[in-house]
Amino acid sequence: MTDKKHMIIDGQIVEFDQEQNILAVIRKAGIDLPTFCYYSELSIYGACRMCVVEDEWGGVIASCSTPPRDKMKIKTNTPQLFRHRKMILELLLSSHCRDCTTCPKNGKCRLQELALRFGIDNVRFENTKKQTEIDDSSLSIIRDASKCILCGDCVRMCTEIQNVGAIDFAYRGSEMTVSTAWNRPLAETNCVNCGQCASVCPTGAIVIRNCTQKFWDAIYDDTKRVVVQFAPAVRVALGDEFGLEPGTNVAGKIVGALRKMGVDEVYDTTMGADLTVMEESKEFLKKYKEGKKLPLFTSCCPAWVKYAEHKHPELMEQVSTCKSPMQIFSAVIKEHFKQVQEVDGKETVVFAIMPCTAKKDEQVRPEFVRSDGVRDTDGVITTQEFASILKQAGIVFDDIDPEAADMPFGITSGAGVIFGVTGGVTEAVIRRVVDDKSNNMLHNIAYTGVRGMEGIKEASLPFGDGRLRIAVVNGLANAEKLIEKLESGEAEYDFVEVMACPGGCIAGAGQPFARKQEKEDRAKGLYDADKLSQVKRSEENPVMMALYGGVLKNKIHELLHVDYNKGEETVK
Repeated sequence: MTDKKHMIIDGQIVEFDQEQNILAVIRKAGIDLPTFCYYSELSIYGACRMCVVEDEWGGVIASCSTPPRDKMKIKTNTPQLFRHRKMILELLLSSHCRDCTTCPKNGKCRLQELALRFGIDNVRFENTKKQTEIDDSSLSIIRDASKCILCGDCVRMCTEIQNVGAIDFAYRGSEMTVSTAWNRPLAETNCVNCGQCASVCPTGAIVIRNCTQKFWDAIYDDTKRVVVQFAPAVRVALGDEFGLEPGTNVAGKIVGALRKMGVDEVYDTTMGADLTVMEESKEFLKKYKEGKKLPLFTSCCPAWVKYAEHKHPELMEQVSTCKSPMQIFSAVIKEHFKQVQEVDGKETVVFAIMPCTAKKDEQVRPEFVRSDGVRDTDGVITTQEFASILKQAGIVFDDIDPEAADMPFGITSGAGVIFGVTGGVTEAVIRRVVDDKSNNMLHNIAYTGVRGMEGIKEASLPFGDGRLRIAVVNGLANAEKLIEKLESGEAEYDFVEVMACPGGCIAGAGQPFARKQEKEDRAKGLYDADKLSQVKRSEENPVMMALYGGVLKNKIHELLHVDYNKGEETVK
């Protein structure tokens, strides 16, 4: 018998150390105990009761909320537990919409998966739940209360991780539901469109708004020149949908697949990230040298921008005026094809494949319509939507030969690639502003503290006659903590990067869902791509010089910067 702490699970000895609950030990033993309401990143709710186990005396306990004890004996699979779980599933299904074949979550629904696993082919109970209207007011997500199982995952995510609280439980007993305040449409709340609620929803109660038909319509329209850009984080997540190892870089396959579908031009949004580095670093240096109010907050994340507008409008003057890489690049693409469009008569439309649901809202903001009425980006589809498009087209992903992005925007830097992970924007800007451009300095920057999945990271490095003070935040609740430190005078920073999604864009709500290990794998995939890039810094990208001397000449502010009107004027 082992001297280490251990449990006896189904007769087998399983050691434990840092595990916080029985459920974690059970999963460590290789047993997939069913759950609806458990995520290690969220507080323990214990609502679904699917994870219950039997102790040695036959008592039934919830494994998610019970800490492990040394020599504790439990069983995870007994006749009583099987009947219990099957009954829970039947009761959930009895008040659940069962139009599974037309549900956006079909094939990825946890309730559907467990109903199949437990052999439920009949529901004995009548569905007495009232019909509810679908809330499709948001440009990013759609809510259907008829599919809600009251697991509370969305509520806890919105409140605990994002500090938004746009949704919560309302009413009691059989009338309980998840709702907005006063049951207002989601678009009329303080929702920031991050979509993290949809990423943890186990059913189709909250899903991402689907824009694939708009994409197909453009492909089939001979009067349009279809240009597609794809974000850095997409390349290390799309492969998950096709059975590849998490973090596998499929950038070349994305280009090849889009060409097979008839897309006219394919570009990497990393080019837009390079332009963001150039402009954001220039803006920062100007503020720093002139003694203007700091820190400068990054503006790449539209959910963060919306959060600042709603909760901290006083900070908007410190948010960078740079457009996000997607919007910057779309504006440049439209400007580049302007003369060609006049010759061939084809309208240039730009679609962006993004890891982010908030990009769907950003795309239609009035600030991104130019004086001539041209919108920067014409459509946004998420990584998961793109996967469904490939499947609709019958494209066998494994058989796609990798191809390079088109010129003249086909050369990008490693600095732009790492935008997809928390800390990447900061690291790219540091590479730009420091005087030492040696390879040794590149290595040192990586170890200043900007890398890693921690919610709040701080770094400091020599800069000019002083030190550059930096903070990197992911998750809006962490952003709020940092803002409180700034307001109280407890902390001072020169540059702050904020990403709404925990882990950054690699874990955006438009990506295949990722837990801690998958996030780390995706981050590694981006850092590996950076290592293999011949161009490490944005300013070394030869396309930059060509752009600033060509398309961008006399149009830098118009194409690359935005005025958010300092807050509430633009909040819908």
